[in-house]
Amino acid sequence: MFRMLRVATCAGLLTFSAGFSTTVSAAELDIVASFSIIGDFARNVGGDRVAITTLVGPDGDAHVYEPRPADAAALQRADVILVNGLGFEGFIGRLVEASGAKASVVEVSQGITPLKASEDEHHHEAGGHEGHDHAGHHHHGEFDPHAWQSVRNAEIYVKNIADAFCKADKAGCPIYTANAAAYTARLADLDKEVRDAIGAIPAGRRTIITSHDAFGYFERDYGLRFIAPEGVSTESEASASDVAKLIEQVKEDKASAIFLENITNPRLIEQIATETGLKVGGTLYSDALSGKDGPASTYVDLFRYNIRTLKAAIPAS
Repeated sequence: MFRMLRVATCAGLLTFSAGFSTTVSAAELDIVASFSIIGDFARNVGGDRVAITTLVGPDGDAHVYEPRPADAAALQRADVILVNGLGFEGFIGRLVEASGAKASVVEVSQGITPLKASEDEHHHEAGGHEGHDHAGHHHHGEFDPHAWQSVRNAEIYVKNIADAFCKADKAGCPIYTANAAAYTARLADLDKEVRDAIGAIPAGRRTIITSHDAFGYFERDYGLRFIAPEGVSTESEASASDVAKLIEQVKEDKASAIFLENITNPRLIEQIATETGLKVGGTLYSDALSGKDGPASTYVDLFRYNIRTLKAAIPAS
């Protein structure tokens, strides 16, 4: 059984297993990040001192990801493995075990206040939709794992990553600490940008629709209301009755806009848009960054792009 370590954000960190990768220089840590957003955090903290492999890349969906042989090889040579935790990466346990990885697995969401998954999500997970084959699939548990949709949570992620790097590479700790402090200052500015932007949207225009329930932490922190036909996992298929109820809810609540997501199939959202008369307002980035040439190739760019997209689609009056 693989070992999952939770990194504390104060003194008394748990000890990592000994042994450094021989495939990189002594000045580097070999880091594996489970998906692109965590990879970006790690890059900002580690700078040139770390080599980063990201398992689920740009526009990839970690909910349904199937590991490749190259992933096992990356874990075998890793010094630190960074995962979100909260049940997000259903594939990671069996991948670590199958790879024989010696590095500890660090949950970078440790220390955030998790939101409970909705009752509807528990219904999805219980197999409430006929015709959906759950064999071999992963579903989230009690908590919503999309904690990075709060910028203040992202600051906790960054602190946990810096702590993990410092524990694995004491000589580089001053660099990691300084990088983390500089990046956290940028995140604090970003958080204010988001609050100011959402604050300018009229209160009666703050209900929108997205593909799956990935924006609960955004809703809690910034005051937009998100409703979605799927649960917190893209594996939770919406039934015809779910969609019908959502369409009625949209009409009653007078939702202002409807959005696609970069990781989900657009057909369901297009169907809801047609039946409600709402115009699709664009694509939001939820669980993954865009490619390098895309509009959301970093976490900061992701938030700024999403805010611009939201404001452009929501009527001012």
